[in-house]
Amino acid sequence: MVRKEITPVVLGRIAGVFGVKGWVKVFSYTEPREAILDYENWLLKRGDAWQEITVEEGKRHGSSVIAKLANVGDRDAAAELIDFDIVVRREELPDTEEREYYWTDLEGLQVVHRDGRSLGRVAYVMATGANDVLVVEGDRECLIPFVMDRFILDVDLARGVISVDWEWD
Repeated sequence: MVRKEITPVVLGRIAGVFGVKGWVKVFSYTEPREAILDYENWLLKRGDAWQEITVEEGKRHGSSVIAKLANVGDRDAAAELIDFDIVVRREELPDTEEREYYWTDLEGLQVVHRDGRSLGRVAYVMATGANDVLVVEGDRECLIPFVMDRFILDVDLARGVISVDWEWD
């Protein structure tokens, strides 16, 4: 078990078993889904339990991803990993392009209307198909499409502030 302080980024979770030789089904949050396999070492987390594990092999399988993990040799061992989150250290993620952000970097930022009103903080980000949406919790919850230069005026990670032009009434 690993007990290090890390800056965790959840990239997916173990969703089930695949076959009898220790392969697992992965529900990946990455885009594309198989990008989760770009990380050779995963930290698996469920509750307070952490386990570091090496990905030996993996591939896209239909609409999901399957992976063979080191020291997981059969279906029973794979089944013990179901519902573990797949985590990597934030430092392992590739740099983003200008005006491109990881969801994890937006979560917790203060959202301020162009007139100076605080709307709350980003609780989480969700995908809708057309564009990502900030879920902002404040006096009331609001959903703000993450569309740069239309609704999102500026993202200042250093200050922890997202400036928006958004009216929900």
